[in-house]
Amino acid sequence: MVDTSALLVDRSKGFTRDAIPDLSGKVAIVTGANTGVGYATALELARKNATVFMACRSEERAAPAVEKVRAETGNKNVHFLKLDLQNLKQSREAAKGFLSLGLGLHILVNNAGIMACPFALTSDGIESQFATNHLGHFVFTKTLLPALERSAPSRIVNLSSVAHKHPAPGGILFDSINDPKAMGDWGRYGQSKLSNILFSRALDKRYGEKGIYVNSVHPAPEYLTPPPPHPMLPFQPGYVNSELTRGVKQGWVGWIMSPLIWLSNSTLAIPPYEGALTSLYVATSPEIETNDVRAKYFVPIASERTDLSSEYSKDETLAEKLWAFSEKLVEEKIGKE
Repeated sequence: MVDTSALLVDRSKGFTRDAIPDLSGKVAIVTGANTGVGYATALELARKNATVFMACRSEERAAPAVEKVRAETGNKNVHFLKLDLQNLKQSREAAKGFLSLGLGLHILVNNAGIMACPFALTSDGIESQFATNHLGHFVFTKTLLPALERSAPSRIVNLSSVAHKHPAPGGILFDSINDPKAMGDWGRYGQSKLSNILFSRALDKRYGEKGIYVNSVHPAPEYLTPPPPHPMLPFQPGYVNSELTRGVKQGWVGWIMSPLIWLSNSTLAIPPYEGALTSLYVATSPEIETNDVRAKYFVPIASERTDLSSEYSKDETLAEKLWAFSEKLVEEKIGKE
């Protein structure tokens, strides 16, 4: 088939994986690192000599990925870290387990996510997309902050999506998070992706001056991904060929859509290694510190385009409300740290 993805990405920044600096002595965690963009991110960090923890839910699925990264890079300092973002207690314990190693933490890439899955509640009784894409990362990241502070200057990269522009009315339905009738699958996804950017903003407010550089990334060409989110979104130019579409494939609608997803992956999607480049830029480029780049929104490749993010995503009041809501919800479910 003809590869059209090369026509869809702005490469004017000129950032490639060869531009990633040497990361000897640096420690990184990448969530959802066994496949797709997360795997490509972990691979390149390891290739540049970082100690990399691939944080994934399933050790069975992650173990081959860890071995593959070690083999391809020759870097033996690549490890599995068990992380189940749908379980708040385990997310906290995963972070504590890392802290117990006594290592620094220079790079945290919150990459893991699910997309447009049918409504479901986690074992904590929280809507699955909000829990996985935001709240699990909220707990994991907050628990890791001592290591990030100790290792400053350090980086946090939160992977968002163009779908953040299409959440529920008002941005986040705090009172209806678990209401299956409050919004559809795509609205819940948009709400969770908006939460990623607002979380970055709230983190920067608290820790930016302490040397933790927090930014948000959309891994595919945003300006080519048409609104609003709907079941045909994966078949449009401007998304990454990854397992994120597995949620869209669920149910009878997914059975019908699977051949179209395969066709779209084969012709329009950018490959994971290109989808990872923007995360890698934000995680490693000296320009982030030199130019004091904080609480910004990036699109491929390595382009700071906060002007493309929604008004909701720039709402400081909404960011603070989300922080308070998240803290309260976590405390209700698993207690204070």
